[in-house]
Amino acid sequence: MNLTENIRLALRAIRANILRTILTLLIITFGITALIGILTATEGIKTKMLSSFTEMGSNTFTIKNQNQVRREGGPHRHKKSQNPVITMQQAKQFKENFLFPSVVSIANVADENAIVKYQSKKTNPNVKMFGIDEDYLKVAGQNLEEGRNFSKTEIENGSDVILVGKDVIAKLFEPYDTVLGRLISIGNKKFKITGILASKGASQIANDNQVMIPLENARWSFPSDNISYSLNIMVADPKDVDLAIDEATGVLRSIRHLRLNDENDFDLGKSERLADQILDQLKYVKIATVVIGILTLIGAGIGLMNIMLVSVNERTREIGVSKALGATKKAIRLQFLIEAIVICQIGGVMGIILGIAIGNMVGLFLKTGFIFPYVWVLGGWLFTFVVGLAAGIYPAIKAASLNPVEALRHE
Repeated sequence: MNLTENIRLALRAIRANILRTILTLLIITFGITALIGILTATEGIKTKMLSSFTEMGSNTFTIKNQNQVRREGGPHRHKKSQNPVITMQQAKQFKENFLFPSVVSIANVADENAIVKYQSKKTNPNVKMFGIDEDYLKVAGQNLEEGRNFSKTEIENGSDVILVGKDVIAKLFEPYDTVLGRLISIGNKKFKITGILASKGASQIANDNQVMIPLENARWSFPSDNISYSLNIMVADPKDVDLAIDEATGVLRSIRHLRLNDENDFDLGKSERLADQILDQLKYVKIATVVIGILTLIGAGIGLMNIMLVSVNERTREIGVSKALGATKKAIRLQFLIEAIVICQIGGVMGIILGIAIGNMVGLFLKTGFIFPYVWVLGGWLFTFVVGLAAGIYPAIKAASLNPVEALRHE
């Protein structure tokens, strides 16, 4: 009996026990659907994250004081950092001496707990105010939804202009208000709104509850003895980031007069570090998904073995007739093995199709394009084959071992 004929017999047996087979198929299908669906969705999330981090600047890194100054209650109250701050003079000297092909931006946090006012309305004392230069938005991967960035003249002159985050806008203005050109107050200073920052959502990287003013204005209007500046560097090619970091380290160590055996008293951070941390967390999701999928399929395999044993008992007379007509033990074993494998493969294929469809719904929502996880699809297909083989071995051996005489007597 050839393989095609065995498959036909398997399909006929499936139709004969359709209800029990469907229940087993559903267990296998749901197991594979969950496995492939979650893994496909995870790949879509990973792709979206990498794309977002690239837009944010995978070719950028930041240099700041290792223990950043933490202000409490305003720009004049703060806790001193353990290591020396990066002064404005050092930041400007670095920008002049750093000759690596790149864009260097200087910025600082002028106040972490600012209150922004417009007429009778005001925000909570939790608005983060940055002092920035004309290159900061480009290097930080921050876009404007409306309006314009600061000009170089406005930066140099410390003009009273401001860029405002979406959360601040929502607290101070009505949805139908024209915001650009309005005057808002921070402390005793009034600023003209020239731009609205595009929303980035709340995260470890950025949030919408922020405002940005020219760097020189921040120095004059919100002075502090121990304020520390950050250096944001963007290189043309992401492959050159490590080389740029090495050179930047040497330049800043020289400016800060560190000896060869001194450790860095500043921190260099690549934006991809956070991406790596989040991607590491996604690995745990994958592991949990694989474990749950495997356990589900093992449970389905046990259920399938039970169905096959019942099938052997119900088809004992049929097995006896087959043996009487010359069927060998090998042919009987192969017939029941193929039947178990076919059931698993049908469930597996259905699960793979549903899993890819469900997983790509997430991809469609995230606009990551169609994702086909070849490795996991192949792995899922092979595992269902193994489950079918394992579930069918004992029933196949039992069927092949039946005595043909006793089998023919079976009622």
